[in-house]
Amino acid sequence: MSDILLPGFRFYPTEEELISFYLLNTIQGKGQELDRVIPVVHIYDYSPWDLPQYAGNLCRGDTEQWFFFLPKQEREARGGKPNRLTTEGYWKATGSPGDVYSSNGAIIGRKRTMVFYVGRAPNGTKTSWKMNEYKATELGEASSSMQITEELSLCRLYKQSKCIRSFDRRPSQEAEGSQTVMHHQHDDNNEATTSEQNHKAVSDIFSYNISSSEDHAANSVNNWDDITAIDNGPLWDWDQVNHDW
Repeated sequence: MSDILLPGFRFYPTEEELISFYLLNTIQGKGQELDRVIPVVHIYDYSPWDLPQYAGNLCRGDTEQWFFFLPKQEREARGGKPNRLTTEGYWKATGSPGDVYSSNGAIIGRKRTMVFYVGRAPNGTKTSWKMNEYKATELGEASSSMQITEELSLCRLYKQSKCIRSFDRRPSQEAEGSQTVMHHQHDDNNEATTSEQNHKAVSDIFSYNISSSEDHAANSVNNWDDITAIDNGPLWDWDQVNHDW
């Protein structure tokens, strides 16, 4: 079966799955075929932008995140600190390590976040490349305390995204600004059209009122002339009245 995934399919494990399944099974020697997904790579021998080509077959086509197993360095085995220098820069830890919890609330591992800098400390230039290093915990034989398994780490390499969610694509700020300007221009045009229509409607009503007032005044004058004409005439026929008397 081909290892090439169809578009839309991603290797997107949770932190619990990374530690409880992939990391622990590999440490215990039960992950013979897991290197197809997460290979063992000495990360600090490469620059971060060169690492995606060494990712597992099921992750090689991914453009957002890649996973690697990192063996313990010899200097760590002798009690020293890990060497995180590469040929072009160095990895710098940010903040303090944090615990990783299972779905039932148990501590299953430890996570440390690192950022890659180009150059040499303390004058390095920060990049958008980041990495989460996971270590599994195990129950100590002599006590009930949790101990960190140092022999193998699992690293998640990724580039810091400007999107809130990588799968929810959003336009750039320039595109959003252009859309906003167009939207405002559209609203302004609508408001101008509406204002013109309202102005015309008011003018029509005002013209109608003036015309109606003039027609009413003219009719009133005509009616008053008729009334005046009637009033100017005699109300009684006096010759007829005198004849009757």
